[in-house]
Amino acid sequence: MELRVLRYFLAVAEEGNITWAAELLQISQPTLSRQLKQLEDELGVTLFTRGRHNITLTREGRLLRDRAQAIVELADKTEREVSNGCSEELDGEISISCGDVRAVEYLTSRMAAFRRLHPRVRFVMVSTTADVIQERLDQGLSDVALMTEPVDVARFDFTRLAMADEWGVMVRDDDPLVLSGAESARPEDLVDRPLLMPFRPQVRAELFSWFGPLRDKVQLACIFNLPLNAAIAVRQGVGAALCYDVGQVGEGLRFLPLAPHLEARSVVAWKRSIMHTPAAEAFIAFLRGGLAE
Repeated sequence: MELRVLRYFLAVAEEGNITWAAELLQISQPTLSRQLKQLEDELGVTLFTRGRHNITLTREGRLLRDRAQAIVELADKTEREVSNGCSEELDGEISISCGDVRAVEYLTSRMAAFRRLHPRVRFVMVSTTADVIQERLDQGLSDVALMTEPVDVARFDFTRLAMADEWGVMVRDDDPLVLSGAESARPEDLVDRPLLMPFRPQVRAELFSWFGPLRDKVQLACIFNLPLNAAIAVRQGVGAALCYDVGQVGEGLRFLPLAPHLEARSVVAWKRSIMHTPAAEAFIAFLRGGLAE
């Protein structure tokens, strides 16, 4: 598979129409169709279901799309890194993956300080879940990752941040807990009512442990991986969401910390035993220096 052909494939997958994709790529439609047919013949699968006016991806096509996106992104990243490696002044792009946690405030403050020293360096921030963050770090798509424990960092170099994220429950303003004037939520306040919990099984296990002997009475109504979606679900009455306090609950919602108190630490991690770009290497050293202050 050639990178050029993978780019053609991704353009068609995005547009859903060969004519539109050909115009975008500035090649003829017959040329694009021929390249896609050769790709299918090479792989021995059908990648598209062709309709009269549009095309859709088959199961094999969706798998190739996901892999091709990672391959093309890594190829582009490598090309930029090699091109910038000869610059006397620190230059280049640093990719960071992170979750929606309060520790992002610290990380972005270090990014701002680093750019004051090296204004030609650019950052790319990707917000996603911990599992995807680790996958991007493994694949070399991200140089640095910010993850919240529990997380498997055995194969990475990492350091823990001093600041922690506080667990609580996100409820509507008309929730009985809010109306009662409660300033926190206890296990007995949350059992026998629909709850939303984070997607990661390790995190849910910690939350179930927090309920102690009442864990069997927990009513799990929904799991989520994005706080914004959880906030919308809470607002629509799906249930109350157990989440971190990120300081942006939203209109009509209230965050109550858990009692007994429950918190989670974040780690900054990077892949060990690989050659980082000069910019990434300098930023990692900069982070280490700041964390030691």
